[in-house]
Amino acid sequence: MYKSILVPVDLAEADLADPAIAAAVAFAETSGGTIRLVYVRSLVPITYMEFVPADFDSEQQTDAEAKLAAIAAAIPLPPERVSAKVLVGSVHGEVLAEADASGADLIVIGSHEPGILAYVIGSNASTIVRRAKCSVLVVR
Repeated sequence: MYKSILVPVDLAEADLADPAIAAAVAFAETSGGTIRLVYVRSLVPITYMEFVPADFDSEQQTDAEAKLAAIAAAIPLPPERVSAKVLVGSVHGEVLAEADASGADLIVIGSHEPGILAYVIGSNASTIVRRAKCSVLVVR
């Protein structure tokens, strides 16, 4: 079945990932697969860099890695079958690139009821569904 499962997590709304992680765990338990959590940090525009501390970027990276590691540690699978990675860039672009690079055969993504803005500019989940080369499960 699915051997390599990628689960994008938004640390700002980490509870949205709970149903997606539960679904990924069910697939991984059945198939003996692995789960890779990913969080994508936004790029800070260069024009704002003079207004933030010099170590802002590294602090944000370290904080995100710690939070994602805590979520990964709570997944009820052996630690060698769970990994986590913090990326920087556009959410859908980085998730799709990581899916390709890691050989994911399933992306399980949490979603919520979209607001009007998502209808106008699109959502990350819908872009991932449209462009992924592997199967995608969207969990509400």
